[in-house]
Amino acid sequence: MVVAALIVAALALTGCSHRKLMLNSPAALYHQAHKDLVDYDFNGAIKLYQRLTAVFPFSEQARQAQLDLIYAYYRAGQDDSAIDAANTFIRQNPTHPRVDYAWYMKGLVRFPKRANPIERVFGAKLSKRPPINVRKSFAAFRVVVTRFPHSIYAHDAWQRMIYLRDRLAAYDTYVARYYYERGAYVAAIRRCRLVLENYEGAPAVRNALALMVLSYDRLGLKTLAAQAEKVYAANFTGPVSRAADLTEKHWWHFW
Repeated sequence: MVVAALIVAALALTGCSHRKLMLNSPAALYHQAHKDLVDYDFNGAIKLYQRLTAVFPFSEQARQAQLDLIYAYYRAGQDDSAIDAANTFIRQNPTHPRVDYAWYMKGLVRFPKRANPIERVFGAKLSKRPPINVRKSFAAFRVVVTRFPHSIYAHDAWQRMIYLRDRLAAYDTYVARYYYERGAYVAAIRRCRLVLENYEGAPAVRNALALMVLSYDRLGLKTLAAQAEKVYAANFTGPVSRAADLTEKHWWHFW
């Protein structure tokens, strides 16, 4: 029994040594890390990618590993690490042929998640949430679209920007409505103007323009109210007061 146990232990040690030997080159490390990534073992892939970039930092595989790490962190739910990895790659490789991917992943990591089932049941209004990550996501996708228009990620980035534009416009219009209901009409007008100037084409533009008309009217600025209402009539149908109700959309419907 003792002899058998010693044989099993020896075989185990031999196996471990063999694995270490097998992973003692950048190509072997990358191959195993990529296999773990494909097999959804994201934490295992992260460890191997980290080892590869630390032990063989100047190898050809190390640079690709930096890109793969961004995705592995993202899939593992480690958003901050994914952003850090993307920023590091962009800083160290500003002219790399795949730097567009790092920018795209920065946008994807910060892209708002869909409403969960509880939020759907209770009708959560996502447009009321402070859009800190939404703005960061929008900015990253804008870099992809403007700096890398021929990137394979450009079209998807553009589609996501449209969604984020609508989300940002809805939030600023919600804030304008908040000011309006509390009698802060000047602040409401400023927010509405922000929507009109920055989010052309967003559904919330109609609501913002209607609120601007009502805010000018409450301030007694009849001429400006009439001008804003004329712009509203030229672009939309229906009464201004009804548009100012700001009927909520369900933002979890992306595509």
